[in-house]
Amino acid sequence: QAVVQKMNPQAVILGKQAIDDDCNQTGQMLAGLLDWPQGTFLSKLEVGNDVLKVTREVDGGLETLNLSIPAVLTCDLRLNEPRYASLPNIMKAKRKPVESIPVGDLGVDIKPHLEVVRIEETPKRQGGGKV
Repeated sequence: QAVVQKMNPQAVILGKQAIDDDCNQTGQMLAGLLDWPQGTFLSKLEVGNDVLKVTREVDGGLETLNLSIPAVLTCDLRLNEPRYASLPNIMKAKRKPVESIPVGDLGVDIKPHLEVVRIEETPKRQGGGKV
């Protein structure tokens, strides 16, 4: 949230899911914190003057929404086809500076809010019996 407020973009584009727990909550939480409209599971995006036309996949097929800018967007794997960078472009990218922002400059509280009480290994499974 603090990075978005500092950079003031017209759109924040995120992945749809986390790779560790598959929770699908970062985009929705960020949109709520910023009080911005959100488009989730995007498979198509069209940019207009002050509006984003997004097509998203739902159980019954496709749904098209118009979102005002700024907005938070989460992408489905069908949003685009990956491009593979050429070697000269890779070398150019290596020379570009990457801005590093200390967490303290953002005013973000990073202390843990959870306490691990206990970790137990699950019991070993017993072998099945032959019938």
